[in-house]
Amino acid sequence: MFSYYGALNSEVYEFTKPVGHSINGDIEYYRERLQSCGGRILEAGVGTGRMLIPLLEAGMTVDGIDYSPEMLAVCRTRMAERSLNAELYEGNLQHFSLPHKYEAIVMPTGSFLLIEKREESINAMKCMYEHLVPGGRFIVDIFLPDYTGTDFACGNVYTTTHELPSGDVITMEQKVVEVDFLRQHWVSYLKYEKWRKGNLLQTELQRFALRWYGIEEFRLLLESVGFKDIVCSANYQYGAEPDHEKQTFTFEARK
Repeated sequence: MFSYYGALNSEVYEFTKPVGHSINGDIEYYRERLQSCGGRILEAGVGTGRMLIPLLEAGMTVDGIDYSPEMLAVCRTRMAERSLNAELYEGNLQHFSLPHKYEAIVMPTGSFLLIEKREESINAMKCMYEHLVPGGRFIVDIFLPDYTGTDFACGNVYTTTHELPSGDVITMEQKVVEVDFLRQHWVSYLKYEKWRKGNLLQTELQRFALRWYGIEEFRLLLESVGFKDIVCSANYQYGAEPDHEKQTFTFEARK
């Protein structure tokens, strides 16, 4: 069985993207866009709390949902270290039902692209829509893959090594197993191995899939669910028109 964001994956994620680590200014952007929210905010795909915790520290009321119990366990630990509290839910983004309605739902850092099937992506959008108050906002990042890169050659294998503060080492081997340009879909297998003084402690396998969308395609998907007042911004500059395929595109839409 392939794990989905298990213990080793969560450990590597937290090591490479710790709490407060801003990716090209995304934390600052979301904090600015959300500062007017007086109600509840939901982060979908909250992970280990990289963005959730800075938003909490800014005085916002933020809940989180993720389907990985290992990721959520790390997030709870990091909140406790800072004497912070938030409601965290373990659930599938395509079929969740929470007790609150939200003034904003956010999904930063391209996490939406990790929803593998197109119909599941649409179901997730519908869930977000239903969990917003009237006039509430859905803010979500997407990006386009680098078609010219060797990542899109089936069979290619890449290995990275992470030396942890504890002295342990986690190696990650990634093998590209499927590339489908027609259906905008890419799959690789990841193998994590944790080592201590030359001894293998733990192994974990992960199936990692990515589904991408064009800008106008994504806008039409949002509209089909019922979202309106849609703004697409490039590289975390609100209202900046996209002009390059390597930019990050942030959509903000209202219910």
